[in-house]
Amino acid sequence: MGGLQPWHWIIVIAVFVLLFGAKKLPDAARSLGKSMRIFKSEIKEMQSDSSGSSGPAADSTPPAKPIASERVDAPAPEQSPDRHTA
Repeated sequence: MGGLQPWHWIIVIAVFVLLFGAKKLPDAARSLGKSMRIFKSEIKEMQSDSSGSSGPAADSTPPAKPIASERVDAPAPEQSPDRHTA
């Protein structure tokens, strides 16, 4: 009662086949496998990059200088004489 029984899996597979079609399922599984391989290789690359450089990351671009901002007051909207404010 607590876990998935084999007939549950059969129903799930049948729903997938009905939704996506028998032709698209192998292509979908293939592209999912490729995506997982790419994801795993990127994770390994990130881990090797972070373990290789123990100090702060060397940035080739200098930090941006802050820009002084100016306050510009917009003109107040004109009110027509026939409108009354509450």
